[in-house]
Amino acid sequence: MFPLGSVLFPHAPLALRIFEPRYLTMLGRLLDEEDPQFGVVLIERGPEAGGGDQRSSFGTMARLAQVQVGKDDIFVLAVGDQRVRVDTWLDDDPHPLAEVTTLEALTWDDALTPLRTEAESIVRRVLGKADTAGLASYDPNIELSEDPVESTWQLAAIAPLGELDRFTLLQATTLGGLLRQIIDMTLDIEPVIGGGDETSGPFAGM
Repeated sequence: MFPLGSVLFPHAPLALRIFEPRYLTMLGRLLDEEDPQFGVVLIERGPEAGGGDQRSSFGTMARLAQVQVGKDDIFVLAVGDQRVRVDTWLDDDPHPLAEVTTLEALTWDDALTPLRTEAESIVRRVLGKADTAGLASYDPNIELSEDPVESTWQLAAIAPLGELDRFTLLQATTLGGLLRQIIDMTLDIEPVIGGGDETSGPFAGM
């Protein structure tokens, strides 16, 4: 398991710089596996490095896609896969370990197409405002998957929201509910992003 200060969504990329010995050990073990995956959960309280963090019980499996070895660290690219619920945290060995239950994937209904189109329009519009203000983590014109389930999760990933809102999205039980939450949360943050004050708000200091 890899606790982080950010949420990983299914079908979204994850770039990591690994330098802590415990996670270098984890990576070495993963590279011995045929299908290397590790769980990512949000740190609710505490630092990313050094341990002593308070971890959430809901996360996403990350499938290892690329590894690049540097002089003092290793750069990893992974992609979010299935969501999981942590049943039990185990003793670190030396990295965090947990017993998890894999959650069923959310299913698509073509009746959701107009809602998904609306969500994409709103997210791209607000992301454009965030980009103008220098607050965006993604290009407003970023390409999304043609698969409707994958692109819905990717919309959740690129929406300019705080981590607590993103964690709420991760726990969605239906795609329709997820799309409505993406729309509502993004519209709620739009006045803050469009206010022109780059020194305040949830993205200050990013």
